[in-house]
Amino acid sequence: MTLTREERQQFLAEPHIAALAVNAGDDGPAPLTVPVWYHYAPGRDVWIMTGLGSRKERLIARAGRFSLLVDRERPTVRYVSVEGPVVGTVRPPVGMWRRSAPAIFPPAKSPPMSSSWRRSWATR
Repeated sequence: MTLTREERQQFLAEPHIAALAVNAGDDGPAPLTVPVWYHYAPGRDVWIMTGLGSRKERLIARAGRFSLLVDRERPTVRYVSVEGPVVGTVRPPVGMWRRSAPAIFPPAKSPPMSSSWRRSWATR
């Protein structure tokens, strides 16, 4: 079943973990694909966060674009795929990530927002 634009936006705004894929270029024939947290509000850019100097950060900077796949299995299989150019790179607004973490993790298991998480990427 194809989702409408509104259904896709609402689904992306729910708390999920995404699979990020970015061209690995000279690092290998297949893309780097890793799980990531993301943040999205309907009608806005999709944000992901990564550590400075990480392989993921270097590959995104080099490629200038990435893809996300967000899915769920229950109560029914549903997914949304997003791809596009990087439209911004900024120091992450920590409050945004602190609001997202409790929606994904129970409070006792919510990971700390360490100082090494210094880069956020947005795509349209």
